[in-house]
Amino acid sequence: MRRLRSQDAIEVAEGAGLRACYKSMGVTDQELHRPLVGVVNSWSELVPGHIHLRTLSAAVKAGIRMGGGTPFEFNTIAICDGIAQGKGMYYVLPSRDVIADSIELVVQAHQLDAMVLLASCDKIEPGMMMAMARLDLPAIMLTGGPMLPGRFQGRDVAFPFVREAVSMVRRGVLSEDEYQELEDGINPTCGSCAMMGTANTMAAVAEALGLTLPGSATTHAVDAAKIRMAKRTGMRVMEMIEEDLRPSNILTKDSFENAIRVCEAFGGSTNALLHLPAIADEAGVELAPDDFERLSLTTPYLIGLTTSGPHPVKALQDAGGLPALLKELSPLLHLDALTVTGKTLGENVARARNLSPEVLHSIDNPIRPTGSLAILKGSLAPGGAAVKWSGVAPEMQVHTGPARVFESQEAAVEAINGRSINPGDVLVLRYEGPRGGPGMREMHLATSALMGMGLGNSTALVTDGRFSGSTHGPCIGHIVPEAAEGGPIALVQDGDTITIDIPARRLDLHVSEAEMDRRRARWQPPEPRIKKGYLRRYSQWARPVSEGAGLDGLERSESTRALSGKINW
Repeated sequence: MRRLRSQDAIEVAEGAGLRACYKSMGVTDQELHRPLVGVVNSWSELVPGHIHLRTLSAAVKAGIRMGGGTPFEFNTIAICDGIAQGKGMYYVLPSRDVIADSIELVVQAHQLDAMVLLASCDKIEPGMMMAMARLDLPAIMLTGGPMLPGRFQGRDVAFPFVREAVSMVRRGVLSEDEYQELEDGINPTCGSCAMMGTANTMAAVAEALGLTLPGSATTHAVDAAKIRMAKRTGMRVMEMIEEDLRPSNILTKDSFENAIRVCEAFGGSTNALLHLPAIADEAGVELAPDDFERLSLTTPYLIGLTTSGPHPVKALQDAGGLPALLKELSPLLHLDALTVTGKTLGENVARARNLSPEVLHSIDNPIRPTGSLAILKGSLAPGGAAVKWSGVAPEMQVHTGPARVFESQEAAVEAINGRSINPGDVLVLRYEGPRGGPGMREMHLATSALMGMGLGNSTALVTDGRFSGSTHGPCIGHIVPEAAEGGPIALVQDGDTITIDIPARRLDLHVSEAEMDRRRARWQPPEPRIKKGYLRRYSQWARPVSEGAGLDGLERSESTRALSGKINW
């Protein structure tokens, strides 16, 4: 085996101190002279998608030892989007960069030779992929797998329904006993939520990028096959060390385009528009919202997974998993893209079969001819906005209505539950972007309230915040520039007319430029909501959402300045 960087520290006379430290933990000389592999575990008792990762990490470590390496497990943080509600949601997106940074610090300080990374949920998976790209050591990811779907009144259900059901009880559509039954049974096992939310979207992204073994994304958390896959993952990383196979060999523009097409084909979360550019940036690959739009127009929508369709993620697994979806998409993919298997994507999926063509459609018989994500631009969003249009009812694909402006999600939810929102209104939720939030909260409390109150197919919502992968309905997020940077959304007033035209990819505010200039001259940036701690730093350094909303954004780009208008930076 080739010379390892850990040996440069361990196998010299000056390494006596570190050898002694390792030996104090029971490590033998033989173990020290093997490749040292970090097993980066995000296990947590706070996160249902991660509660089982200790079992998987033990299997990974067994695989590493079988392959002749020495595993060292360490943890990074994990936050559950389903639990971090209200004020807690401010902290979720910023945690992604903390995760990437924490992995970098440990792996570089200890000069580990390779990594296996375990995660299941929304910001942890992209944070780990960012670290893989940044460190560029032999590395492989194992995603923890989805939970099984719940059952309610004879049908499969997934997590979003319980949020909407709160308002359904208020309306008298569900009884309190029925609601209790739903709450108790909707999440029946550990794992990531049984829908194509951000967690399962990013697990599929990891597999499509070539960073996991085939089948990792949809092999469920409670399946024994996941433990076998964990052992093979540990064994495979040892082969990658010998081959010197690194993320820089895998993360190319072609592999990112493959991942985008997968997201478009199954109704993936709009959060992919945040995370893929951030991962690409770490890999030195340019990726912009226009890439999503370009690929959306030529990628068919093949499977209706919750919340864009009726099926839980298990339906995709039963159809053959992500390899089967990739096989159906193969005429549109870069099949020569390299993966962690040492083989190309095309070689990985060559033997895959679609076992449920009535659920997973072919590109010759798609559900819809174009992908599920769309980028809208116009006078309200000069830098773009995002919508998962596959979850929007046909009658709301084009909508014009009066603005109802709210300075926070909480104010909007109070108005919705107070029955003061009318069909046809366009709710404007602002100062919820990366800097203005700070932290760019998910607006799922507002969208769930709209759905539960029966307004989901008559009332639209636009915001500089973001949406959960569980969101459906006419919900437009990621508006650039955000309100805190003086974007047009900051200047909207109650009663202004807004048009959403998804087929034409437009989002327009019908206010004259002269009036906008008058409003802009009077506008003042608000006082920051949070004045200390990590979120204060994040609000100062976060980049625009169109660039992934990562850190390093203290110096705003010229394009963002121009889009924001005449603001004295």
